[in-house]
Amino acid sequence: MGRSPFPSPPTPTPTPTAPVRPAAPAATPPALHGGQPRRDAVERRTLVVGRGISVQGTVQDAERLVVEGTVEASLIHATELSVTQGGVFRGEVEVEDAELAGTIDGTLTVRGNLFIRSTGRLIGKAKCRRLQVEDGGQVTGHLEMITDGVSTRPLMSEPAPAATSTIEASES
Repeated sequence: MGRSPFPSPPTPTPTPTAPVRPAAPAATPPALHGGQPRRDAVERRTLVVGRGISVQGTVQDAERLVVEGTVEASLIHATELSVTQGGVFRGEVEVEDAELAGTIDGTLTVRGNLFIRSTGRLIGKAKCRRLQVEDGGQVTGHLEMITDGVSTRPLMSEPAPAATSTIEASES
């Protein structure tokens, strides 16, 4: 037979190995807290539910929840909630700050900032301390503004009046 019709692979030559450095973390957008991140992004416990993924049940110990797909949950506590365009959250969630470009259908409590983007839809019941809605953002249902500071009990026998403002909103 003679020569093979296929060339033989070259023999590898040893190369000196350089120490491997961990990759630098990807740049993350500033958190919702006045542009100042609360903790280094690497340290945050983040759950991302990607596009096309549906999750039902309970989420525990996530500091940051990013919903690109669909989440159905009875009650979630987290520091930050981000529902991206096309993302859907159904159920009850209590967070420090929330950014909504997708849809929340249920009960939302935000102790800090609620930011509804132009593509965001809030359906159901929400309570927040600060609210910002871009032109085109939708709120349908019951919205309650938290206006009290630190909860202190008055020295009276009568119950204190609720320190909230209520806004009824719906799209026509």
